[in-house]
Amino acid sequence: MKFFSTFRIRLLIILALLLVTTLSVQFYLNIRTQDENIQITEMREQALLAGFALGVNSISSGDRLADFVKSAGQSFYNEKTAKRIKDILIINQKWQINDSLSDKYLPTQDANGELLNLDLKDARDLPPLMEKREKLGPDIENFPNRDRSDDLSSDREAHAIPIETSEGRYYVMVILENDRKERATRAAQPVVYMLVVLLLSSFITFLLVWRFTRPIADLSKAAKRVAAGDLDFRLRDAARTDEIGELASQFNEMTSELKKTRELQAQLQEAEKSAVVGRFASAIAHEIRNPLNFINLTLDHLGKKFKPREPEQKETFEKLTSQVKTEIERINQQIIDFLRYSRPIKLDIKPTAIRNVIENSLRLVEPQAGELGIKLSVVERGEVPAVAGDAEILRSVFNNLFINGVQAMENRGGNLNVILSSDGEWVNIEVKDTGGGIAAENLTKIFEPYFSTKETGTGLGLAIAKKSVDDHRGKLSVKSEIGQGTSFTVTLPKAK
Repeated sequence: MKFFSTFRIRLLIILALLLVTTLSVQFYLNIRTQDENIQITEMREQALLAGFALGVNSISSGDRLADFVKSAGQSFYNEKTAKRIKDILIINQKWQINDSLSDKYLPTQDANGELLNLDLKDARDLPPLMEKREKLGPDIENFPNRDRSDDLSSDREAHAIPIETSEGRYYVMVILENDRKERATRAAQPVVYMLVVLLLSSFITFLLVWRFTRPIADLSKAAKRVAAGDLDFRLRDAARTDEIGELASQFNEMTSELKKTRELQAQLQEAEKSAVVGRFASAIAHEIRNPLNFINLTLDHLGKKFKPREPEQKETFEKLTSQVKTEIERINQQIIDFLRYSRPIKLDIKPTAIRNVIENSLRLVEPQAGELGIKLSVVERGEVPAVAGDAEILRSVFNNLFINGVQAMENRGGNLNVILSSDGEWVNIEVKDTGGGIAAENLTKIFEPYFSTKETGTGLGLAIAKKSVDDHRGKLSVKSEIGQGTSFTVTLPKAK
């Protein structure tokens, strides 16, 4: 397995990439935030300097601030600084507001027409003062907005700058816009970017977890199916090149070996069963067939020496002896079937015309089929080649199938159809009847020896037929439906 194909290495690489991406995004956000802070600081300083310059010029020239900002040639109060500067207050040595950009703090006239300046202490709605006591000294006590620099709820901020004049110390207070929305946006940007990185990381983690856990879940389901006996199931992930693929491949190999082991166990059990049956058959064959032969010969002797002369007695005597000989033949045939199943068959494999074998077998059941109203037919689909088989053994196989088919329809009549076809290297012979069908619970048992649903059956016919087909390296299968009939399919190799 290649080094970079392992799941662990891939996971480490992806986690490393996520870490590098996160750090890179954080570094980019820090640089961007620093640049924005520098720009904001520069803009604030420019606005503050512009406001201070306007205040100084107003004090030195005696012009009103509102008139000065409208005068031609001044470059302090422009479009950029106007967005930041919300007001400028001129505070004289008496701590009164001499001038302001807004009408709110401008001097008023009394009844005598004299100007009355607003005391600074009465301006209670001023924004927080940013300068501390260390910078303004004792003068800070005269500012009503002192000690409020930590008030983050205000959207404006005030800066007081002292100016020494011939009349005493003046102050220029510049009120700047403190855009909370812009500040919130700047604060939210890193959160948004990190949220995007987090969502991306979570999505990639989800894909990794799903890719890792799905095969494990499939493996768990496969283990349950195998435990239930389904040894044909295979995992699809065996083609992967990581640990999951290796695990799936080993699981499939294990399942394949379990299937081979089961097949070997079945063959061993079958061999043990055949060995037991063979020993039993050898033991009883001698004990039963010799007395049967003696009885048969004795009947022949009685028929010749002691046959009655009177016609009625003679007819009765012949009928009884014939029935006894028939029963002896039936018992002898059962012993032959028993020995045939228990002993290995020596096959004489030759190219065999399977249609001739089938037609010869059908002649065996033609008389009984005619009496029961059963129609026999042979259909050949396309050109059917010769099979590699022993004609006599195959005739016995089809004898069993045809006899079973006729017996299945003896109370209802019907059709017994034989369909021949070729599929590549194989020849298929389907024997289909229209009888009562076989119950589903019996389909898996009908090829077992000594299993029979007939009262007089030995249960060896289909077992011998399957064994004979297996000896030909073929296959015998069955399909049936209650009330519809049964279909046996014999698959044999084509002759080379």
